[in-house]
Amino acid sequence: MGETMQESWIILGATSSMARALARKLAARGATLFLCGRDMDDLEASAADCRARGAVEAAVHHFDAHDVSTFAPIIEAATLEAGAINCAVFVGSMPPQEVIDADPTLIEGVVQDSHIGPATFLQMLAPHIEERGQGTVIGVGSVAGDRGRIGNYVYGSAKAGFATYLSGLRNRLTRAGGHVITVKPGFVDTAMTWDVEGMFLVASPEKVADDLLKAVKKQRNVIYTPFFWRYIMLIIRHIPEMVFKKMSI
Repeated sequence: MGETMQESWIILGATSSMARALARKLAARGATLFLCGRDMDDLEASAADCRARGAVEAAVHHFDAHDVSTFAPIIEAATLEAGAINCAVFVGSMPPQEVIDADPTLIEGVVQDSHIGPATFLQMLAPHIEERGQGTVIGVGSVAGDRGRIGNYVYGSAKAGFATYLSGLRNRLTRAGGHVITVKPGFVDTAMTWDVEGMFLVASPEKVADDLLKAVKKQRNVIYTPFFWRYIMLIIRHIPEMVFKKMSI
């Protein structure tokens, strides 16, 4: 983006702790923000906080990954701004695997929240990024998508699908001057991971937000955050299947 270009960001799932940390850092840079989610009271409070931190504007929009009618108004509002249209996606749901095992009908909601809804929104946004010839998409997946593990394989499969989608979208938008970053966080201190057993090396949302901004600046393609998860998952991906299927990780 040029020096005189206003920085604008759509943030989906803006009530999550990682999204909130990113929004605050973008606000301090004087960005225009579109905070999107389902809890409007929470979004309004975050918007006021972002304005106080220096955001040129912080507007709130209802976004529901299960309701495609909420998508177009957000995109229409963002396209009124000049310059690049940037978007950060923090949408997903992760019921405990044992709860899904007891009620398999929950799978549909997990896939809608973590893959179908976000991918549909980005598919609608993509032509506008192509038309302007600039714009960055940050798609937040998970290390859970790198290999199906017994503790969260439904959530992991949804995030794996989203990561594959982001790879294809990156290929598409790169040709038009846009860019897509796939983010694979490890354990992060968020409401989604509270009370989850077996967590270690838990990162703060602020650390993740710093990593995201560095990735945008360096035009990275795929990042793990914190960085050491790249090596943890490299090991996990290369465990032979005959061994892996007997492990409880």
